[in-house]
Amino acid sequence: MPPFLAAMRPHQWVKNLLVLAPLFFTRLVLDANAWLQAGLAMFSFCLAASSIYLLNDIVDRHEDALHPRKKLRPIASGRLPVSVARVQWVVVLIVAAALAMAVPTHEGCTAFWWWPTAYLALNLLYSFWLKRVVVVDCMCIALGFQLRVQAGAAAIGVPASHWLLLCTFFFALFLAFCKRYEEVGRQTEAGGRTRATMDDYTVSFLNMMIGPLAALSILSYSLYTVSPETVQRHGTDRLMYTVPIVTYGVFRYLFLVYRKSEGGDPSRLLFRDVPLLISGALYAALVLYLLQAAGGAR
Repeated sequence: MPPFLAAMRPHQWVKNLLVLAPLFFTRLVLDANAWLQAGLAMFSFCLAASSIYLLNDIVDRHEDALHPRKKLRPIASGRLPVSVARVQWVVVLIVAAALAMAVPTHEGCTAFWWWPTAYLALNLLYSFWLKRVVVVDCMCIALGFQLRVQAGAAAIGVPASHWLLLCTFFFALFLAFCKRYEEVGRQTEAGGRTRATMDDYTVSFLNMMIGPLAALSILSYSLYTVSPETVQRHGTDRLMYTVPIVTYGVFRYLFLVYRKSEGGDPSRLLFRDVPLLISGALYAALVLYLLQAAGGAR
């Protein structure tokens, strides 16, 4: 992959599928225009995220050079000159802003462009300050996922479910602490320090965070499926039948983190682990079937 493209980390764009989540859980799921608006919104977020990755890699290039894996990144390794990366960052940011402005504003909803703007502001704070504050660094990651859900709702003109936002927050926080767990393990093996906050994280502390967050992720999703708000919106309480698949996905991820030491990059892991891929496909198919069945019954 060319260095300029690798620096944008396109494999991380899978995280922005969350922008489609509000559409996936509405009756607009078969509306082509809604998909066009949501797709435009998702691509805007993909480029906004890439601009942040570029900025992080420019700022952190010296620290990344000490990391066993991050030292291979285009900027840290020198394959992409810093001067070129700075120009690329500006161009990507401008295109992301143009796409955000192209997403229509729906009556009664916050204009879409506010959400990627808030995402960029949060990540600028993260890049220059908050990533060095223990626990807060992980909470910033989780808030970034929540902003994606809010953005997806604004793009198609529907309110975001409160339970869906809570589920997103807890699950993203779960993933963030799993990533720290893997980083602490690798840092211990390498015998060096790659980031100041890593000194504040220990395996025992992260274990205390990961377990409850896994339970909260499953619980909040379960409550979402049976909440009166969800039942009224979709006309069915049968989304609860997806809970076992979600539970398996969380437990499978825990297995990979603790037994396989593979929690460092959730985006790559999602496409590399066959059981996770199958469970994800089954989940999507079951949700579509249940929502279509509920729509036909009405």
